Amino acid sequence: MLSHVDPPRRPAQFAHMSQTSFAARITRTPIAYEAEPAADIDTLFADLTPDLREVLSGAAGCSPYLKGLMEKQADWLREALSIAPEQAIRAAMQDMNTDSDSALRKSLRIAKQRIALLTGLADLAGVYQLEHVTGALTDLADFATHTAMTFQVGNEIRRGKLPGMTEDDTDTAGGMVALAMGKMGAHELNYSSDIDLIMLFDDSRFQGADFHEARASHVRATRKMSAMLSELTEDGYVFRTDLRLRPDPSVTPVCVSMEAAERYYESLGRTWERAAHIKARPCGGDIAAGEAYLTRLRPFIWRKHLDFAAIQDAHDMRLRIRAHKGLHGDITLPGHDMKLGRGGIREIEFFTQTRQIIAGGRDEGLRMRETVPGLAALAAKDWIPTDVAEILTRHYRFHREVEHRVQMFRDAQTHNLPKTDDEFDRLARMMGEGDTEALKTRIHDALAEVHGLTESFFAPDGSTADTRELSESEAEIVARWGTYPCLRSARAVEIFNRLKPDLLARLADAPRPHDALIQFDGFLKRLPAGVQLFSLFEANPTLVDLIVDIAATAPALAAYLGHNAQVLDAVIGGGFFEPWPGGEALEAELRARLDKAPDYEAKLDGTRRWMKEWHFRIGVHFLRGLIHAREAGAQYTDLADAVIRGLWPVVVDNFALKHGTPPGAGAAIIGMGSLGARSLSATSDLDLIIIYDPEDQDMSDGRRPLATRPYYARLTQAFLTALSAPMAEGRLYEVDMRLRPSGRQGAVATSIESFKAYQRDEAWTWEHLALTRARVVAGPEGLAKDYEAARVDVLGFDRDPAKVIADVIEMRNRIADAKQSGGALDAKLGEGHLQDVELVAQTAALLSSDTPREPDRQIAQGVAIGWFSDAQGRDMAQSHDLMWRLQAASKLLSDGPLDLDTLGQGGQDLLLRETGAESEAALIKDLEEKARAAALAIDEVLANPPG
Repeated sequence: MLSHVDPPRRPAQFAHMSQTSFAARITRTPIAYEAEPAADIDTLFADLTPDLREVLSGAAGCSPYLKGLMEKQADWLREALSIAPEQAIRAAMQDMNTDSDSALRKSLRIAKQRIALLTGLADLAGVYQLEHVTGALTDLADFATHTAMTFQVGNEIRRGKLPGMTEDDTDTAGGMVALAMGKMGAHELNYSSDIDLIMLFDDSRFQGADFHEARASHVRATRKMSAMLSELTEDGYVFRTDLRLRPDPSVTPVCVSMEAAERYYESLGRTWERAAHIKARPCGGDIAAGEAYLTRLRPFIWRKHLDFAAIQDAHDMRLRIRAHKGLHGDITLPGHDMKLGRGGIREIEFFTQTRQIIAGGRDEGLRMRETVPGLAALAAKDWIPTDVAEILTRHYRFHREVEHRVQMFRDAQTHNLPKTDDEFDRLARMMGEGDTEALKTRIHDALAEVHGLTESFFAPDGSTADTRELSESEAEIVARWGTYPCLRSARAVEIFNRLKPDLLARLADAPRPHDALIQFDGFLKRLPAGVQLFSLFEANPTLVDLIVDIAATAPALAAYLGHNAQVLDAVIGGGFFEPWPGGEALEAELRARLDKAPDYEAKLDGTRRWMKEWHFRIGVHFLRGLIHAREAGAQYTDLADAVIRGLWPVVVDNFALKHGTPPGAGAAIIGMGSLGARSLSATSDLDLIIIYDPEDQDMSDGRRPLATRPYYARLTQAFLTALSAPMAEGRLYEVDMRLRPSGRQGAVATSIESFKAYQRDEAWTWEHLALTRARVVAGPEGLAKDYEAARVDVLGFDRDPAKVIADVIEMRNRIADAKQSGGALDAKLGEGHLQDVELVAQTAALLSSDTPREPDRQIAQGVAIGWFSDAQGRDMAQSHDLMWRLQAASKLLSDGPLDLDTLGQGGQDLLLRETGAESEAALIKDLEEKARAAALAIDEVLANPPG
């Protein structure tokens, strides 16, 4: 793990001393002084220990600024050096005179002198490391901002200019808050930093005409606060204050209402403003209101999908800064800008913030304000290599140290290296370096390495690959790409044109290039927008290989991608190719995500995004041969189970807000068909029934109570809507409830007692057959047990085997008459195919004392009760297994009937791999032979009922 904190460097003359003794001599050595201490700095130095005197004398000699502060604050410094720096800093901030505007101005400036002086000495002496230095300076800025704000707002309140506010509202500045931006927001201020603030007020506290009066009052207070901090007096200044990061600063007042700011960012906010808000932090005034405001702004700052388009935005911004500042060209040290120049501090900050913007919407662990911890988090999450994070961290600290020393020369707001040899010598001495040329080499190498690392990220090699010559029809396909929705914007076209040569080259390398191009064309045509996706491809070339592979192999998956391109986020979001986590882990992950969603609609959309990413993952793993068909079926089922179990309580809680908690013991969701048998495919819908137990309760207890039966009927409809309604993120699943009691004519939710009575007295044989695959997916444990006991009881009825077989034969004939088989490649329909085998397998389960749900176990049960011979069972099981693997693969490859001729080489390869056939002809032959054997076995067993 990358370390956030390195030990402080010490000047070379103290290298022999241990860190503990060195710090003790600097910060804890008591200093004796006379009752009337002299203000003369030489007298002060004479009282110090030799080691401390050497450090402070060196600092004063190198920095006229620090020497001047020592002379002004000699008395205070004498006392401050007898205690720990943190105590002295706190004491300096507590010593405020707030009797008048002028008194407070003087107090703040003296506090600035003292804290800057002590921090600078601790920095030069090696007692403070970078985070201590920047933290102390930022704490002072926070204190000064809050103190000046509340003083000026307090004056407005006392003058009656802030409607509805009293003295009690002074400490929260009457609803006004200062957002610290930039280095101040990240606790990274330097010695000569401006402080960047966005001043806001909570307009929800003011109504009607009061709003305009309150805004005017806050604007006045902001201007006076800024002047109190920025104006130069005989005691200097506190901090130069910059308020231009607010929304649209050319037309907005210096203090903006929160509602107006939110509207601006929602409609007009730009990438650089999103990046700036990564570091935003309430630092003064109404901190709670500021935190709530930033929470509301999260969707603007942190996009829900990976945002690789931010790379180009950041790169363009870097180029504009360079052009504006004239910072093009090679790195030359004299006068080089350590902040904005090549390889400078801003390069590292842009690199870190851009990566945070890309992935922070999906991973809250990347949402941190500080640069060094941000690099560490990115490395820990595999967004950047660990060695890159370590290099940039080391150089960031070194760059900031150089910047601080340069600023110590004269308290200048500069980031430029010295231009003369004498000043470079001074810089070397202040950094504890005896060899000036060695320091120059170190600075140059650090700048060059930072530039190389960051430039390759923002502006990767633009070389393109050679492509094969396109045929006339292929050229026509490529020519029409410019008319597609995803290529409407100039920016999308610019990025895509950089991608196109390499993309065409990869398509040309596909097993059937023409087929791959046609399928990719279909994918491109369906994309609603292109900038984000094309930026994603440009930053992650391996994704292009995946897209080409999908286009060449699985048209249905390519079509799915065209409508759901955001699922590609998951491929590079970490863990995409790790082993399957299992149903319980999936459910826990979804619940955690749902707990963070702010409202019901966000929970439904969030579930859709989450489900689609995992659904896509299963398809890609199956396509790439990482899992086989049976594993894919189990994983699709785990996913559906997790969605049902995660979403059901969300729907119940939302419904209960209006109609009260579910009466009785609640409801259980029963999975039927393939869901119950845990054998879903890529395109399966969900067969569900809902069973509830009213426990003799007639009504719910909500503010709009419902009778029990309509309560559960409407709750079921709400759940079906949650699963199948099209939303911004699409739909989750199609749902089929025709297997409920009485089918389409029956209630959508059935009480447990009605279910038992119906199954006992009214249900047809086919409904009992369906129960052999039913299982409880979600619901109260007690009701689940009651349902399972009822199911076992129904399946255990004493039946006439001949009557059951007669019903099955009739059913089989009706299916054959109603649904025409598509031939050997139709896995589901036809004699000896899936539906035919499963019908008889379910019959075996119904006629046995055991009630297995899976077809292979049901067939085994038919053998166990002596109805099937071993050979008959084997023939049916082999046909079912082959047909199921064919079905699973075909649903991934195509939405329609399977056609080997139009499938493409990649799809054919997948079918052959999954079915174990050597060729297309061999596959068809194997399918026909196994279906024929299974059909013969079925005819034989149906002609001879058990017993």
